[in-house]
Amino acid sequence: MSNLRFKVVEEAFQKKALEVKVPTERPSEYFGKYVFDRQKMLKYLPLDVFKKLRDVIENGAFLDDSVADQVAAGMKTWAIEHGVTHCTHWFMPLTEGTAEKHDAFIEHDLKGGVIEDFSGKQLVQQEPDASSFPSGGIRSTFEARGYSAWDPSSPVFIVGDTLMIPTVFISYTGEALDYKAPLKRALLAVDKAATDVARYFNPEVKHVQANLGWEQEYFLVDEGLYAARPDLELTGRTLMGHDSAKNQQMEDHYFGAIPSRVAEFMKDLEIQALELGIPCKTRHNEVAPNQFELAPIYEECNLAVDHNMLIMSLMRKVARKHGFRCLLHEKPFKGINGSGKHCNWSLSTDNGILLHAPGKDENSGLRFITFVVETLMGVYRHNGLLKASIMSASNQHRLGANEAPPAIISSFLGRQVSEVLDKLEQASPTELSKLKGKHEVRLGIPQIPDLYIDNTDRNRTSPFAFTGNRFEFRAVGSQANCAASMLVLNTAVAQALTSFKKRVDALIAAGTEQTEAILTILREDIKTCKPIHFEGNGYSEEWKQEARRRGLDCETSCPVIFDRYLDEESVKMFQEMNVMKEYELKARNDIKWETFTKKIQIEARVFGDLAMNHIIPVATRYQSMLIDNVHKLASVFPKDEADAINADNIAIIKKISKHTGFIIENVQKMIDARKVANKVASTREKAVLYHDTVAPFLESIRYHIDKLELIVEDEMWTLPKYRELLFIR
Repeated sequence: MSNLRFKVVEEAFQKKALEVKVPTERPSEYFGKYVFDRQKMLKYLPLDVFKKLRDVIENGAFLDDSVADQVAAGMKTWAIEHGVTHCTHWFMPLTEGTAEKHDAFIEHDLKGGVIEDFSGKQLVQQEPDASSFPSGGIRSTFEARGYSAWDPSSPVFIVGDTLMIPTVFISYTGEALDYKAPLKRALLAVDKAATDVARYFNPEVKHVQANLGWEQEYFLVDEGLYAARPDLELTGRTLMGHDSAKNQQMEDHYFGAIPSRVAEFMKDLEIQALELGIPCKTRHNEVAPNQFELAPIYEECNLAVDHNMLIMSLMRKVARKHGFRCLLHEKPFKGINGSGKHCNWSLSTDNGILLHAPGKDENSGLRFITFVVETLMGVYRHNGLLKASIMSASNQHRLGANEAPPAIISSFLGRQVSEVLDKLEQASPTELSKLKGKHEVRLGIPQIPDLYIDNTDRNRTSPFAFTGNRFEFRAVGSQANCAASMLVLNTAVAQALTSFKKRVDALIAAGTEQTEAILTILREDIKTCKPIHFEGNGYSEEWKQEARRRGLDCETSCPVIFDRYLDEESVKMFQEMNVMKEYELKARNDIKWETFTKKIQIEARVFGDLAMNHIIPVATRYQSMLIDNVHKLASVFPKDEADAINADNIAIIKKISKHTGFIIENVQKMIDARKVANKVASTREKAVLYHDTVAPFLESIRYHIDKLELIVEDEMWTLPKYRELLFIR
């Protein structure tokens, strides 16, 4: 292998596990050590201030300036005790990452010196420059003012010497420029709608909370190997590389023994995560080599989103400490599993009832069926929009391959729940009209009171599967901000529940008994949303054809899929639920199209550079060696013998010419296609052109590069190969 490759691979072989210093306390004792949680609020705040802040967190009460000042003073005292010198508003702009601007805890003391100061105003509001963040045209460069505002429902925490304050980010004129603000509006909408419906079954319900438990998949590669792959460094994925002879086909990596270096990384990561209040629960090897998963206990949805963004940042930092790079791209390696972020979503009441959990009596059974059916209604009505919420330039490589769900949204329910819905759907109006009391709610369906958690099998090809007491949205991408999918899902379910209650109340007002009214509307909705219900193999061609017949969204072009945000039904839903206005949706779509274009543009530029400056020189050098060898053999052996000996060499020389010729010709065609697309003014049309005319070159040229990798002498190949990248020593 080349000197560079030999050096970095040898260093990877010699890596030893970094010993992690484990706290002597139990995890429960250091959990939330760097979080200003309720325990610390009680310690550092006056009791009356604590009660007011708790009212703000739990009930959305207004936080007046005097209380904010006292809260800030308590936070400052706690933070300084931990060596904190700065504070920042931590927010999620529309860049798919997080942002922060650090301010020191100092002000003039009017005596020529400074004092440590942190006021309520600094806690509640900051003014980061909004001009350089994506806004989709909402803000101009000369209209730079933007505001970040504290979100008290997500606890303040410490990273290093900085007090991190979770915030929303809005423009000077009030439009949301982030993910958190619309997510919180969506959570308010589903809270109200679900509470109204839950009161049919439990009148004492005051509040419904959306829960989220994410499962974060990721790859680790040795840092030296990563540094020798410009495509990994600049795009997050390998744009070229032939399959390793052994990858995941033996199925020996999944749930296998965790390599010692990785185990130390996981241990370090979990300790730091627990100290930040992230309740890490599960860790294991995933299916592909060098692929792993981390999952916490579920939390309130807004907090879970914050924690996921924080853990991704933490993973990258801790990985480097252990000589790794953490890859969160959805498809860093071709031909093996990609990485997702399975989002386990559910609703629960303030008195501890899981609304998607089967009960043991008729009332709770009917409640369970109601919330399952209305969730399906939301998913069915907006299946294309839900797909748009998880689609990206990187996730499109993962969907529909190697255990990832397909790019068609459907829902798997399992045998028992499916049978219940089928029997309820088939009940006649006469049977429904006889249902007056709780006993008769059974409707001859004994499964309702007998359903238990985890009564379903799993369907790995289902994008939105019921898993016992929750739904698992499996299509979300590994590096995505799951707020994007969660705000769509919660808004869609809120709309479905609102419609359900309106129709049930209309029947009740007309004299129909409540249980009968609920069952009548449920029966209608079961029939309506039936197309979204699919129990089979989501990878099959038959399903794609069937999905089209059912009227489900089967579009596969990423930029075209984004159109679903601007469908009349989508705009109407977001506006009715007070989540986003039409111009905000248009602005966000502009950002999505522009982001897609830039990612493909970067990939194409990196790819062209590697092809022309690494691959072609190496291949032609090896070809020259073979040609030189042919001439030398011809000068030594008689012509007949030389021709026979050189036949194989000449065949290889011709193959190299074929592959290099294709690469050179098509790299130029790819550049020309970029130039044409770059002249298009419309962000949507430019994205579509990049998808249709530029991106295909990445695959067609790659085929020939990967063939050359098998031909060229290993010592000459400059880029670390899959067999080196995919196995940690």
